[in-house]
Amino acid sequence: MGFPTKSLFVLYVLVFFTHLEPIPLAESAPDFTTLIYKGCAKQAFSDPTGLYSQALSALFGSLVSQSTKAKFFKTTSGSGQTSINGLFQCRGDLSNSDCYNCVSNLPVLTDKLCGRTIAARVQLSGCYILYEVSGFTQISGFEMLYKTCGATNVAGSGFEERRDTAFSVLENGVASGHGFYTTNYQSVYVLGQCEGDVGDSDCGECVKSAVQRAQVECGSSISGQIYLHKCFISYSYYANGIPRRSSSSTTSLSSPSAGTGQNTGKTVAIILGGAAGVGFLVIFLLFARGLMKKHDDS
Repeated sequence: MGFPTKSLFVLYVLVFFTHLEPIPLAESAPDFTTLIYKGCAKQAFSDPTGLYSQALSALFGSLVSQSTKAKFFKTTSGSGQTSINGLFQCRGDLSNSDCYNCVSNLPVLTDKLCGRTIAARVQLSGCYILYEVSGFTQISGFEMLYKTCGATNVAGSGFEERRDTAFSVLENGVASGHGFYTTNYQSVYVLGQCEGDVGDSDCGECVKSAVQRAQVECGSSISGQIYLHKCFISYSYYANGIPRRSSSSTTSLSSPSAGTGQNTGKTVAIILGGAAGVGFLVIFLLFARGLMKKHDDS
């Protein structure tokens, strides 16, 4: 005796849906290697014996190696007049693996962008590298190296007051946070970071100087980034509220727009998966109806 029609339908549904694969959700990895700016000395080093090249290669190797276990490292390679000082720093929220992936791009990129100059600095979105030969002229920690301001202005609506309040919190927070801090206030997202060997008090002063530069240089721009020699800050204003960020610790300081895109991708995948499921269910309902009709006619 055969299965009852309703039981047959249930069996078909169970067998089919047991073999369905869930639609994978597209996870977009955050990109920490976007080039922000480069700073290259005009003078190339004279290296007839190859000692500078050897010292620089050894320096790069040491920095990349240390990036697997630290977010800031400073060292010297070579000796005497051919010694080269260098450092790297990763953004405070990067994991060790993300830090390494970021820093490992810098030696080749620095050589490509600057060549064999006596000093160079290359800043990516997640890390930077700096080196200079012994005796290179030092600059103030408050020296501005790079700025960028959003093209859109937010005139009125109390934006500048909200931004300045967020800046005030940032100035205090970066000192108590030992060189790295991020927060948001009424749709204004800010972050600041100081070079790893800068003391808390000096860090607060550096960020304060960067904030003042942002207020003057960017005015009512919707976003801005200010890079001084020893610290940097960035801010972004979101009129509709700061989008929810990914739960991943490595993306907690990514641009909120990137987080929005990732959530949108997940939503689309879920909708497509749900639509496919409903479609299959309708097909099986029609199939079962046909079976029941044939059974009744027999």
